[in-house]
Amino acid sequence: QEQLVESGGGLVQPGGSLRLSCAASGRTFSSYAMGWFRQAPGKGREIVAAITYNSGTTYYADSVKGRFTISRDNAKNTAYLQMNSLKPEDTAVYYCAASKSGTLIYRLAGNYNYWGQGTQVTVSS
Repeated sequence: QEQLVESGGGLVQPGGSLRLSCAASGRTFSSYAMGWFRQAPGKGREIVAAITYNSGTTYYADSVKGRFTISRDNAKNTAYLQMNSLKPEDTAVYYCAASKSGTLIYRLAGNYNYWGQGTQVTVSS
């Protein structure tokens, strides 16, 4: 069983930056692909970015491409989402997720096995 805990959310002005972290408690983090999702009020959960177990492949939603960067540090059992040039439409609860299929990038939430509790990101002036 993998437990994931997100941190780093908060209130930021448009154009600002935040760095989200996702700390994993298990011993198999380094074998999992990781994804970041978000869910805005009244909307479904959508993929933001994903990364394979060895950081060899990454994926970004078109809406965040060029602004967000996903990374991971397997020695620290932690995944990150660096968010720059934030926009009001980035406001959402952000979730990290782990997939046992470490070599594959999945865009659908149903393909992920473990989830964090979420962290709120609010972009507003």
